[in-house]
Amino acid sequence: MRDKVALVTGASSGIGRAAAIRLASEGAIVMAVGRNQNELGSLRDEAHEFDGVVKPHLADVTETSQVDRLVADTVEAHGRLDILVNAAGIIKNGSIESTTLADWDKMMNVNLRSMFYLMQKCIPHLVATKGNIVNVSSVTGLRAFPNVLAYCVSKAGTDQLTRCVALELAPKGVRVNAVNPGVVVTNLHKRGGMNDDTYKTFLENAKNTHPLGRPGTPEEVADLIAFLASDQAGWITGVTYSIDGGRGQTCAR
Repeated sequence: MRDKVALVTGASSGIGRAAAIRLASEGAIVMAVGRNQNELGSLRDEAHEFDGVVKPHLADVTETSQVDRLVADTVEAHGRLDILVNAAGIIKNGSIESTTLADWDKMMNVNLRSMFYLMQKCIPHLVATKGNIVNVSSVTGLRAFPNVLAYCVSKAGTDQLTRCVALELAPKGVRVNAVNPGVVVTNLHKRGGMNDDTYKTFLENAKNTHPLGRPGTPEEVADLIAFLASDQAGWITGVTYSIDGGRGQTCAR
């Protein structure tokens, strides 16, 4: 990873933050994208000890003009782009009967549309470096779960987008993969509306719903992201990698 340039979205917290730290720890120059300036600042400070560097970039990935500026600034500053990690995402409860059109649109815009546009803008630069893309999906992209309809559909779309783009870009030497985590201890669900007590119960229940008996950590997912982004995964593309403590192998309960 030394001196490679990575662009990581959703880097303010959770899996995106852990991925930015992981790549910087291996010597990468990381453009860390998020919407929380304080969290991005603390991320930069935390990475200060590493061989690589984290450069915070405040941006909303649903705004195309900000994405244009983000990609242009990255390439102008460093002359290249080697890795794109799409980790920005949101979740909100809702069934086919209760999900509002506004919530549906917001979920698709953040979780899927922004990913499509970022990939599209980065591809010319990734082709030039024979770089790669890692998308953060979910176990819900592979299996159906109740009362998170729009989230499930957005992640299923992420998986198919990953496979289609991998096939299209393989002749150009660009790899595209996704990771599909189960329940990971982040702020995702709290930001989606869970209060502290509900979230505590949710994590406790994860011991039962995940065969390995616990939820995952952002760092564990970041390790897989770093592997897929590295030359060690040079013959892997179009894969949606489960990292879910066995959750995807179980029946609904």
